[in-house]
Amino acid sequence: MAVGEEESRFNTIIAIALITTLLMVLFLPMAFAAGKETSYSAYEDSSDASQLSDARTTLGPIGGGIDDVQGQGYHIANTISTPMLVNDWKKPHLTMLLVVGPEKPIDETEAQAIFDFVTQEGGKVVVAADNSNANTLAGMFGLTYYDAPLYDSQHMYGVVNEDGDEFMHPTNVWGLHSINKDDSEMQDSEKSTGCTNQMIENRILDSCRVPMMFRQPTGIKVGALETDDPASSDYVERDVNVLSYASKAAFIDIAGDGKEGTVQNDAPGDIALTVRIDYPGIITSDLLRGAGGDVESGIGELSVTGSIVFVADDEVFANQYWTLARAKEAGLSDECTGQTCWQNELTGGDFWQGNHAYFHALIWDMMELDNNELANSVTTQRDNFNIVFDESRHVTGVASQPFIETISTIVLLTSDDFLKWLIILNLGLLLLVSIMVVPEKANWRHVFDLTRFRERPTKLDSNEYRQRVQKALFAKVRVFYDLTRDQMALKTPAEVQQMIGDPRLVELAYSTTRTYSPQELRELLTSIRRWGKK
Repeated sequence: MAVGEEESRFNTIIAIALITTLLMVLFLPMAFAAGKETSYSAYEDSSDASQLSDARTTLGPIGGGIDDVQGQGYHIANTISTPMLVNDWKKPHLTMLLVVGPEKPIDETEAQAIFDFVTQEGGKVVVAADNSNANTLAGMFGLTYYDAPLYDSQHMYGVVNEDGDEFMHPTNVWGLHSINKDDSEMQDSEKSTGCTNQMIENRILDSCRVPMMFRQPTGIKVGALETDDPASSDYVERDVNVLSYASKAAFIDIAGDGKEGTVQNDAPGDIALTVRIDYPGIITSDLLRGAGGDVESGIGELSVTGSIVFVADDEVFANQYWTLARAKEAGLSDECTGQTCWQNELTGGDFWQGNHAYFHALIWDMMELDNNELANSVTTQRDNFNIVFDESRHVTGVASQPFIETISTIVLLTSDDFLKWLIILNLGLLLLVSIMVVPEKANWRHVFDLTRFRERPTKLDSNEYRQRVQKALFAKVRVFYDLTRDQMALKTPAEVQQMIGDPRLVELAYSTTRTYSPQELRELLTSIRRWGKK
């Protein structure tokens, strides 16, 4: 095969490979998203009961809100690529990440970034899932999500259908939640005290509980970490609190038959519904409160608390459970009427107002709003505190999916140290291989052509030696007399011979019978280099 044909064939292969790669990058994400509806998004139509738009609205600017629930005033944002960027956000200690309904697993790199965000930067995180997609992250904190639904016949509520009939099912679970205390550490009087709206508004959150509705939740298994041992050299101070347990009769339907007595169905008696883990004493910097209380004393170091909450259901944030008005449309009530109601365990407190009542109080308690070291100008303005919805966990629109996947890949490759150095190593190896197999070029043509690295180097034909020396001579003469190529072409042979002057070089330029050995051509090259210097 000729050299030109080989080069054309190779270029064709490269073009086909590039086009194939581009089509795969575009159409594979679109095929993955085709036929799937987005759910648990904070930015989808608020009329969809499975979205989080009501939560975004009520957590957002003051003056907003929905169904008589006022906006809390936080600054709302989202991340569509990956939560790996959390540690690059401005003031992580004033930021909360909400990961609700992860439809694809949180990988190791993302989980490590979130772990560092909480334990080193003082960030706040809430993870709500009903499957094992969050287990990589949960495992870093000593927790494990079950991957099967929870059945709880003692803590279930009824849903009224269109005909007015109440439907009871053990996967419709309620739980009584504390805000910041472990269930086992609460006094009996605290457990039986319901949080009133007035208590929540006045931030009296340490000695009462709030009911919250779940729909087909799973459970959380609470374990320990090696760093929990005070005798360990890697000991890390943290406070693990189970905010709510399922009842003692609850079990995980691993067998899928819904029967309590099945051997495979796990019923340990301490299945957690919501777990909060706090890391106090993290040092960061921000605007500090002065000695007088109101006067700012400038930027300085302060102590903050990193917090993460794991919830065993994603629908606790969904529109149909967020406000009472929307819940009533779905057949729920502010009180339950069966034998297993939360009213039987609480004295005082208001009726269930929607899950927003609990999460508004929980988020306030997790944020640094009550940090006495922060300046009042920070703590009194809620929009200084950020709530970021993680939209990267959900299937998005078909047209936008390739863009989002591309952004995620770029962030992954540039944020992970191992992958970053792996890419640099591969580029270095590619460059090394290219240098080793690049074709030989003539000395005066320094061309580095990567598209021809598969070709074998070819040596210069000896018959062309004289022709190349002649070209060098004419080029030297033209440049010496400052002529263009066209001007040089108009000169007659006699004029050129007069311009050259040297008989040996004139003979080289115009003799058709004279032959030269390689040694003679080298000597003529030396003469050409010297020509015109006197």
